[in-house]
Amino acid sequence: MNLTNKRVLVLGMARSGIAAAELLLHHGAIPVLADSKPEEAFGNSLDSLRNTACLFRLGEDPIALLDEADLLLISPGVPIDAPVVLAAKDKSVTVTGELEMASVLLSGDMVAISGTNGKTTTTTLTGKIFENAGRVTHVAGNIGYPLSSVARVSKKTDMSVVEVSSFQLESVKTFHPKVAALLNITEDHLNRHGTMAQYIKLKQRLFENQKSTDVAVLNMDDPVLFKMAGKLKSRVAFFSRTQKVENGAFVEDGKIIWQWDGVRKPVCDVDQVLIPGPHNLENALAATAIACAMGIPTPIIRHTLISFTGVEHRIEKVRIFQGVTYINDSKGTNVDSTIKAVQSMKAPTVLILGGYDKHTDFMPLCREIVSSGNISKVIAIGQTAKQIHQQLNEAGYTAVQRAYSFEEAVNTARENAVAGGNVLLSPACASFDMFKDFEHRGEVFKELVNSLK
Repeated sequence: MNLTNKRVLVLGMARSGIAAAELLLHHGAIPVLADSKPEEAFGNSLDSLRNTACLFRLGEDPIALLDEADLLLISPGVPIDAPVVLAAKDKSVTVTGELEMASVLLSGDMVAISGTNGKTTTTTLTGKIFENAGRVTHVAGNIGYPLSSVARVSKKTDMSVVEVSSFQLESVKTFHPKVAALLNITEDHLNRHGTMAQYIKLKQRLFENQKSTDVAVLNMDDPVLFKMAGKLKSRVAFFSRTQKVENGAFVEDGKIIWQWDGVRKPVCDVDQVLIPGPHNLENALAATAIACAMGIPTPIIRHTLISFTGVEHRIEKVRIFQGVTYINDSKGTNVDSTIKAVQSMKAPTVLILGGYDKHTDFMPLCREIVSSGNISKVIAIGQTAKQIHQQLNEAGYTAVQRAYSFEEAVNTARENAVAGGNVLLSPACASFDMFKDFEHRGEVFKELVNSLK
């Protein structure tokens, strides 16, 4: 990709937009920085781009800026059907995404991981496996560290483990991981993608540039993914915690097994996997399949699985206070993720639930709360509080209380928790109604919990 002296309109100046502009500068381009927010709203976050070839056009109409652009680069937050993207196509201005451009300019091997849930845990765990194998490893993408930042420094001997979202997959064209894993698909982001069929179609784009020499890792226990396997050009490595697979990773007699072309390799006992819950066993199986497909020796995988403690904001124990365990699962941003968190609770639990409205049906979660028997109280917050309250009542669950601030929710949860039980923040919603992102929400939760006296 020759970018020298190319004028590139970079739309969306959050982390990925800033990293993309820095990468463009590295390759001799002239980034034109655009965002709906004016320059003063960014504070000092754009300081690295000042006194460079960047042109600041923040707060201006991006469509008007297309006339002098050779390329439009969109951040994941910009939908592929946004007016500026459609206008660019009408003007024959090439449109690309941050992930796509970074992958073209990246050096070294790349594996990619997507799915509705478990992406961050699996990506982090897989990165740790490659790191323990002695590879210089970059963990990037939707996990919070843009792939563009990696592309500026990566070398041919490096390994990049990339978490990929459906938002990023809207704008890929040549994105080509040697091994790509799709963990699961459940309802999410329908406010952007419209239908489940479109959401599934986007997720399948993870594999569209793979060849017969590449490997697709799929969850055999997910009916959508099992059906998808027959449509792919790459070889398929399944993973399953409930059944044996011919090629892939599975559980047999309490052990994780890798099998490929008839060769079986025991990895470790299921009980030795440190991260708890059946969903994390699936994450461990997926990471095993990715690493084995890339030729990592099983002893290194075993060592990582039995020592990896998990990621921040995902069923993270914050504190035991007055006999109550406070758990931060702020990364539980959809119904299926929170269902898995609820299934992990083995004691009376007060659940803090709710947030930004993504047009979600909460009834499957409501039914899980009823059948679990371990959710003693639900504190409903945010834009979705009213809907959650109504659907819980429809499911026959009445131990619901509204809270009108996050601090009130934590204090109310404390008042209703019992010694030996839990307070669980697992909102089943995005955070944008009250917070910058799920990490901000989790940090505030931890601050409030640690300040309890």
